[in-house]
Amino acid sequence: MRAFAEIRAEAADRKGGEAALAALLPTMKTAAELAAIGDDRWLSMLSRCVFQAGFSWTVVETKWPGFEEAFWGFDPGRCRMMSDEDLDALLKDKRIIRNGAKVASVRTNAALVVDLAAEHGSAASAFANWPAGDFIGLLDVLKVRGDRLGGNAGMIAMRFMGRDGWVTSADMVKALVREGVISGSPDSKTARRAIQAAFDQWAAESGAPFAHISRVLAMSVD
Repeated sequence: MRAFAEIRAEAADRKGGEAALAALLPTMKTAAELAAIGDDRWLSMLSRCVFQAGFSWTVVETKWPGFEEAFWGFDPGRCRMMSDEDLDALLKDKRIIRNGAKVASVRTNAALVVDLAAEHGSAASAFANWPAGDFIGLLDVLKVRGDRLGGNAGMIAMRFMGRDGWVTSADMVKALVREGVISGSPDSKTARRAIQAAFDQWAAESGAPFAHISRVLAMSVD
């Protein structure tokens, strides 16, 4: 595994220089800023990333105001209490994308948000203050206790909210394989632990947040 400075220099060369590379890196929020976000906004983003998976992001974006109306502003308590009759009505609601499994996932993920709030004071606090050194633990919570939040959906939701972490995009995975961190799929427990260890090391070397390391890795491949 090479030093992160070497990988970043390679990515900068591909993108036209350090300034050009830096302009492409995501902006992360502080823990205090993340904790101040309402839990309804976290549920909204989790739901949005579920609906975006395997579907046109542009269509989802265009229809999202209708989703907000149909799902009561993604109020976690109300969404958690959705009845089967509510679900049936939503499957006839033209304001949203009427995918049964994804519509039902909002109820399960609302329960996750409500439960995290009970455990941590708010779901926002849980997401904001989860240790960086256990990002894989946060991903496990999303995958195991949520619905359809495994794979990249949960990672992308955290990225869009400004929570630091990585996203296992195809290019990022190629870079991890190239650096000898993993040998193939990033989804096994062994691979996830290896990714966490590599990111911990690169972050210690560089002082860069995981999100920047993730993007730099992705931009360092052909």
